Amino acid sequence: MPRQMGSRTVRCAAIGACLLILAACGDDPTAPPGLATANDKLQRSLPTYAKMRNALRDIVAQQNGGLGFHMWAAIVDRDGFVVDVLFSGDDRDSEWPGSRAIAAQKANTANAFSLDNFALSSGNLYAPTQPGGSLFGLQESNPVDPQTAYDGNPKFYGTRLDPLVGKRMGGINVFGGGLALYSADGTLVGGIGLSGDTSCTDHVIAWKLRHALNLDNVPAGVADNNADDNLILDTDGEFTGFEHPTCFDNPGRGDHRQIIPNLPTTDPIGPAA
Repeated sequence: MPRQMGSRTVRCAAIGACLLILAACGDDPTAPPGLATANDKLQRSLPTYAKMRNALRDIVAQQNGGLGFHMWAAIVDRDGFVVDVLFSGDDRDSEWPGSRAIAAQKANTANAFSLDNFALSSGNLYAPTQPGGSLFGLQESNPVDPQTAYDGNPKFYGTRLDPLVGKRMGGINVFGGGLALYSADGTLVGGIGLSGDTSCTDHVIAWKLRHALNLDNVPAGVADNNADDNLILDTDGEFTGFEHPTCFDNPGRGDHRQIIPNLPTTDPIGPAA
């Protein structure tokens, strides 16, 4: 998938005002300079809303396994504030309504449990959070703020004026579709979440969109010989590490069991050449 490069040069006045208010009255007005730098890098790295939505629509049309449904996407910055929410269909009725909040939850998860030198996708957390697992209960640790999740006029959902933008929804999700975002110099700048299909296909589309945005300079992870944050598909029903269950594919959508292991080849991590 060719990467879609570009700088975000236009921001909606309402969103800009919201972010200014948050900067002045947020949880931590004396945030360390490193966080401000990471958030600035994210804003500079993202293309316009229109270009990002076009990239999402192009990717959804590809062979991704799963059901072939339209998707919600959400991006959060390093502090967990939502930066963008968008959908791939013609309108917000073309996707599962519940997947909007799930996409933001997945983005928050990947950002919250990744570091500059180590990435965990939301799907990497599936096995260790099952009963008896080493991280059982993690999914209850950072609950979604329901007021934030469902606030505002639904007609703006998925647009530049989505009410989630500039707010922290929180939440932990432990199935596929959430990935950390790394700038070309390796700085962890936030997370991206996709939802609307099977969790395996959510992961595939998230991986491809992250690649198209050139925010996939992943330093290390639990998958592919500790190289990245790809899904590790379970093959024997034994969850002993960071495995994720296999999913379902409609005919003609491709086989996710082949697509996912090949993602590091078809859409390799690392800065664009």
